[in-house]
Amino acid sequence: MKKTLLTLLQAVVTLGILAALFRNPAQNREMHATLAHADARWIGVGLFVFGVLQTLGVFRWRLLLKAQGMTLGFGRLTSLVLIGLFFNLFLPGGTGGDVVKLFYLLKEFPGRKAAAALSVLMDRVAGLLGLIGVAGGMMAFRHAWLMQTRETSGLVWSMAVLLAASVAGLAGSFALARPGTVERLPARFPLREGLLRLASAWRGYARAWRQLFGAWLLSLPIQMLSGVQFFCAARALPEAGSAVSLLDFLTIMPIVNVLTSLPVSISGAGVREWLMIRLLGDLCGIPASTAMLASLLGSLMLVVWGLVGGVMTTLSISMRAV
Repeated sequence: MKKTLLTLLQAVVTLGILAALFRNPAQNREMHATLAHADARWIGVGLFVFGVLQTLGVFRWRLLLKAQGMTLGFGRLTSLVLIGLFFNLFLPGGTGGDVVKLFYLLKEFPGRKAAAALSVLMDRVAGLLGLIGVAGGMMAFRHAWLMQTRETSGLVWSMAVLLAASVAGLAGSFALARPGTVERLPARFPLREGLLRLASAWRGYARAWRQLFGAWLLSLPIQMLSGVQFFCAARALPEAGSAVSLLDFLTIMPIVNVLTSLPVSISGAGVREWLMIRLLGDLCGIPASTAMLASLLGSLMLVVWGLVGGVMTTLSISMRAV
């Protein structure tokens, strides 16, 4: 019931934000005119960049699977990652794709449910650690630039609070990983089940720190490529042109990725566009219509690759049916 209510609330928030963003007919006409003159070459580069990002994600998961004694071909792992991406787009919540990836992984390794689940969980943790590293580094490097307006400084401090909470949570779960520690928590303790799973993951990877460190290193370029992807989307638009630099997007996108990770809307839709309007408008002087269109184009690249995952899902189901 709680999950259903949360999903309904996310749907209402998503539709409400999108309706507010698209309520201006003049702005919609501007977006249509801008899109008509978009440079398809930059869109193609952005699609390629997102493909590289996903490929690095495959290598990261492969490292974590090997640490659990599970080896799977690169092609099969790629299909599982894209299938997970597809379901992340269309299933409520941010972890629907992980559940589907785990389902298919257990078809390959029956009886290894715990190890498979740990690999999926630690893949998420490695991604979070990478986001913390990139976001924290860019915030320190371009602190003065980010603090130009009260709105952007508020967003930066909100990100900082969330990152600090994430670091504290990960550190706490690591401290609780000692056998028997989490188990002694009261049954009604908040997030007890999540802490149990995370503590189990830390224990499972205690002897595989090299693989975990390698997964974190791979997470750094993955997070940075997200900025490159949306930079390509912006450069495709003539109104953006040279007004934004790659460095600007490498600075902005970690903030967007952190704040859209909150379960406010479905897959961050609406919230991402609002954040891009604020950050690109205040820091780079980009018109709201262009900023929103850049966000939508960047998100569309993700949808395109997600649809590839949908095709792979269909083929997988067909092959098993035969």
